[in-house]
Amino acid sequence: MLDKLQIVKQRFDEVSDLIIQPDIISDQKRYVELTREYKDLRILMDKRNAYIELTNNLKEAEEIISDGSDPEMVEMAKMQYDEAKEGIPKLEEEIKVLLIPKDPEDAKNAVVELRAGTGGDEASIFAGDLFRMYTKYCESKGWNVSTVDFSEGTNGGFKEIQFEVAGEDVYGTLKFEAGVHRVQRVPQTETQGRVHTSAATVMVFPEAEEFDVEIDPKDVRIDYFCSSGPGGQSVNTTYSAVRLTHEPTGLVAQCQDQKSQHKNKEKAFKVLRSRLYDLELAKKQEEDAAKRGSMVSSGDRSAKIRTYNYPQGRVTDHRIGLTLYDLQNIVNGDIQKIIDELQLAENTEKLKASDDVI
Repeated sequence: MLDKLQIVKQRFDEVSDLIIQPDIISDQKRYVELTREYKDLRILMDKRNAYIELTNNLKEAEEIISDGSDPEMVEMAKMQYDEAKEGIPKLEEEIKVLLIPKDPEDAKNAVVELRAGTGGDEASIFAGDLFRMYTKYCESKGWNVSTVDFSEGTNGGFKEIQFEVAGEDVYGTLKFEAGVHRVQRVPQTETQGRVHTSAATVMVFPEAEEFDVEIDPKDVRIDYFCSSGPGGQSVNTTYSAVRLTHEPTGLVAQCQDQKSQHKNKEKAFKVLRSRLYDLELAKKQEEDAAKRGSMVSSGDRSAKIRTYNYPQGRVTDHRIGLTLYDLQNIVNGDIQKIIDELQLAENTEKLKASDDVI
């Protein structure tokens, strides 16, 4: 373990030196990458220091106990020995997880898109419930949520809604939410009291920086139109909404959330960049998942990942067979326990796949 941590220390020293070099600071892409790496390595360095301290304590305690000349010192050494013996395996497990190569996308912000699926009005209402769930979860994490575009359902909720989430390790956390979510409940529109199954699709893209994706302006058709929905007279009567069509791929991004045409255009370009970036990422995820046989983040957008069953008060994540009878709190944004289990499952898969590294 110490040999591996020594390699980490060498890289940490190297990165610490690089991020103060003028040529690195002037290269935005390289500087951002190295700053993120420095932050991750700093956590490992703190664990390394704690590990060295514990192993030194263990060695010192063993020496005092084997000497045995001072009973009082031996008693204290036994306590120190027990603490070190208990602490070292726990710390080793933490370090093993931290040594798993990190996905560089995980630190990025995210663009999330919710779309009502099968189930008519009830599916739109459910998409609205999911939006509320994610908004409350993001607020609890101290993340900033900003709506990009939406289309309201006829009976409430949304046919589709797009929003940006900014904060720390957003994509690395929310990427587990991508897939088809199902709800089983008696819809508001149901008069016979029968339980219906409806669905909504969640898509999560890492927010691409300008240097991640270069878009040729000649490839983009820009249309301006009047915004719909709330926002006052100026929103509904001026051509402030923007729709971008990337002609080589057919991808469309639009924004009507801001009063300013310029701000809407800026947001729409951000979404378009993220969609193009995600096209490449989805291919890579499928390849990685095929190699590992992963069920946690397979890149398959059509996979049914979770069911919210209201009559039983149950939420089931089908990828890891996790069932929680805590539906009310979960739909109110308390999804951390589900994400923790999914991250644990993914880390376990990665540990198995990288035994040669750890």
